[in-house]
Amino acid sequence: MTGCDPLSTEPKPDAKASASPAPASSAPSSSPGAGEGSTDEASLPGLPGVDGAREALVGLKVAEQGSMAGYSRDKFPHWSSHGDKCDTREMVLQRDGSNVQRDDQCRATSGRWVSVYDGKTFTDASDLDIDHMVPLANAWRSGAKDWDQDKRKAFANDLTHPQLLAVSAATNRGKGDQGPEEWQPPLQSYWCVYGQAWTSVKSTYGLTVTEDEKSMLVKMLDTCNA
Repeated sequence: MTGCDPLSTEPKPDAKASASPAPASSAPSSSPGAGEGSTDEASLPGLPGVDGAREALVGLKVAEQGSMAGYSRDKFPHWSSHGDKCDTREMVLQRDGSNVQRDDQCRATSGRWVSVYDGKTFTDASDLDIDHMVPLANAWRSGAKDWDQDKRKAFANDLTHPQLLAVSAATNRGKGDQGPEEWQPPLQSYWCVYGQAWTSVKSTYGLTVTEDEKSMLVKMLDTCNA
């Protein structure tokens, strides 16, 4: 449930966002998700335009990835509480789904979600993971090891930028902590948005990219004009 970071260990997939509380402002018991069952440029918050993403990519610092020494998922506390018994996972499920119904514990009991990575449709929230667009372990290797705990918590629960999205557990776990140079969404039609989102998150948080990572992001953004 955590994009590219399972609730176990990384560098494994961002596992299921199930347990743990996360940020939630107010949590209605039911209401349609903003993405009408699909997470795209319309529903991902803070997604830059293609030109903005290209400009941000040029500004990213290129460096070799650091080591995993000292890394622990516990250093990125999630999911945060948002009130009304809702956590970050439930907030993302609400946003990315359609006709989402919740119980009195704010858990999604029904709804419809389309996993943008592979195009599969789900009606059971337990089949979905919340993917961290930039996985926690990847962030650690590209600068987050130097952050304080509060910044890492904000990163792991960021609902303002295109960092969290509900996707099929299979794709999330297949992605693991890999960057775009190693893993790309099976649906090539999503590469454009993926490149925009990844670049935006790395730029927002001042994280570095490798040469291969940057080259793949250029290719992904080039699909926006295809």
